Amino acid sequence: MELIVKNLTKTYSNKVKALDNVNLRIGVGMFGLLGPNGAGKSTLMRTIATIQSPDEGKIHFNEIDVLNDKLSLRKVLGYLPQSFGVYPKMSAEQLLNYLASLKGIQNKEERKALVQELLEITNLYDVRNKNVDGYSGGMKQRFGIAQLLLNNPKLIIVDEPTAGLDPAERQRFLNVLREVGTNCTVIFSTHIVEDVKELCNDMAIMNGGKILRHVKPAKSTKEIVGKIWTKSVKRSDLEKFEKKYNVLSSNYNVDNSINVRVFSEKRPAVGFKKAEPQLDDVYFIALKEDNTN
Repeated sequence: MELIVKNLTKTYSNKVKALDNVNLRIGVGMFGLLGPNGAGKSTLMRTIATIQSPDEGKIHFNEIDVLNDKLSLRKVLGYLPQSFGVYPKMSAEQLLNYLASLKGIQNKEERKALVQELLEITNLYDVRNKNVDGYSGGMKQRFGIAQLLLNNPKLIIVDEPTAGLDPAERQRFLNVLREVGTNCTVIFSTHIVEDVKELCNDMAIMNGGKILRHVKPAKSTKEIVGKIWTKSVKRSDLEKFEKKYNVLSSNYNVDNSINVRVFSEKRPAVGFKKAEPQLDDVYFIALKEDNTN
């Protein structure tokens, strides 16, 4: 099972190049598409999901020529956009049952068993009789996963699903996604590095409509072992350090000083300590290299 994206390009009427010759090969499992807001992630997700068309390029999923046979792709697609509407005044159980009927599952017992299974998978069974419009953000996202699983999809696309969720809801959602993403291709778009770190065995970093890097998260951090350095500096010195060194990120210490993380082949200066590489470092290195090109 493989999704192949070739030379995908899309320029909007305002001259913004949302997709700039995008090429990707994505296999079975969780694939993280990581990038800042405005990177082109949602445009790529919508294009793969056949909601919009590119100016140029090709997409194939297994034997399906996606851009020329959208209906075949939609039959095996589960899609959760950034925001989706739900029917008010209907319980999760009622709504899933109704949606299952629309998807052609006519046998009542079969439909009931499927709905129950999906409610259990998404940890919504105990609140199955509650109206969906009264759900919290995290519960609505999990309901979104339940409804996209109704047609047993082979390709699942979820676009920024954890944005706005509190930590507990985010963790519950990621656990559900982890469970459903073992036997199909799941593309998980996010600007949150931690989501990719926890969930994905493959990833790409995107910015400005381009794929900057396509890497395995574990391998990518090994590549920069011995090249990440930290030092605690005064707040007043931060700007000076940013001009002098390749500062990837900074965060406050308890004493209001700032801990900087620097990317360098060798120790930048006296006082810098070697640090364990993190996926955040890989991400910031790719973005900084893109901005300097």
